Amino acid sequence: MSEQISYASGLGTEAEKMALAGASSLRGGKRLRARFLLTARRAVDEVSPAEPVASDAAAIGVAAALEVFQAAALVHDDLIDNSDTRRGQPAAHRALQAVHEAADWAGDAEAFGRSGAVLLGDLLVAWSDDLLEESLDGVPTAGPTRRHYAQMRRDVTIGQFLDVAEESAYVAHADDSHADRALRVASYKSARYSIQKPLQIGAALAGADDAQIEALGRFGHDIGMAFQLRDDVLGVFGDSAVTGKPSGDDLREGKRTVLVAYARHALPADRRADLDGMLGDRGLDAVRIRALQQTIVETGALARTEELIAQYERQAENALDGARLGDDAVAELRALARAATQRTS
Repeated sequence: MSEQISYASGLGTEAEKMALAGASSLRGGKRLRARFLLTARRAVDEVSPAEPVASDAAAIGVAAALEVFQAAALVHDDLIDNSDTRRGQPAAHRALQAVHEAADWAGDAEAFGRSGAVLLGDLLVAWSDDLLEESLDGVPTAGPTRRHYAQMRRDVTIGQFLDVAEESAYVAHADDSHADRALRVASYKSARYSIQKPLQIGAALAGADDAQIEALGRFGHDIGMAFQLRDDVLGVFGDSAVTGKPSGDDLREGKRTVLVAYARHALPADRRADLDGMLGDRGLDAVRIRALQQTIVETGALARTEELIAQYERQAENALDGARLGDDAVAELRALARAATQRTS
């Protein structure tokens, strides 16, 4: 990262400020994707009779590239959602807005921050690509690793658009289809990207066969779905002091999650219209947030979502049974899965 900042500094103070904002966006987080990637690689290596096909340095580099890409996704995600904070700190577009204000530049500081965040996210994607290619240089399994990485990038980009579209497109679809549509968003925006593909990237790097890739993919998708559903619960009920984002932020953003789909389905038409009218209202105060939370609980939507999380967890537990993977690494994968789905932030 110091090399990237040094390069940008040579282009002037404005470029340096952008690079520093990129470095700042990489701080914090659970490093969940990197941990799943490295553990999946070890799960394959533990049962391989040959020496590892990729060095530890290559594996760490690919894992780091994934985390840089995650930072890019968060910069764009916060911009799309108009979120003010990330991990308890200003979101990238707000941080860049503050740069403009502190420098007393001309023009609209907020517009500058938003434009800068688009470009910062793109820069982070480029950094991620650079690091991936450097790490895979000379690695025999570079081809399949790249293919899984590329699939991940395509899926999360489409998933992000599906998420944005659903906030408007829900009106064109039957109420009883909303839960399935929300699960489609969860699959593409989060489950594949957060856990399934990191596992398969790590396995591909280690030279995994099709059966190993498939078993890890089943496990990863089910845990990924539970992970996103837990995120949906925290987005409505989470403690802001723990999550680093305002309580009920998903309600202000109008997220059409499974929680919302289940609640709408259980409400009569007039109360459903009231719920729709409040969702996406940026001015929702604490009183109305609590009212929406109460509605979600009283309709049984929270209980149904918790049961769905448990169902995905049970399916994932069975997915690795009999798979030709190292026992120690599999135990660690299951521990990581519990941490991902039974979290408070």
